[in-house]
Amino acid sequence: MNIKENIQNIIDQNDICLFMKGTPDSPQCGFSMAVSNVLKHLNAKFKGVNVLEDENLRQGIKDFSDWPTIPQLYVKGEFIGGCDIVKDMFEKGELKKILEEKKLI
Repeated sequence: MNIKENIQNIIDQNDICLFMKGTPDSPQCGFSMAVSNVLKHLNAKFKGVNVLEDENLRQGIKDFSDWPTIPQLYVKGEFIGGCDIVKDMFEKGELKKILEEKKLI
């Protein structure tokens, strides 16, 4: 299985998937911590995928989404965005609305 198929499988198998540096319990960068904390604040169950464990995954997720930075949040297979977008959507109440509509919180 190539990295793109692997990423697609991870996204398909998890309603909320956060590709991040580190883990939800031990983020390795401030941006990953911020997005993880937003999801925790919303009581959303999510899968944290540590891109630091695999260089192919770290580059692969950037190529997959055509988005240059990590973290990257996916909800029900849809790419939501990175840290700034997620924080902005959270502050406006948009992220909560999406998660409620998809019955994830």
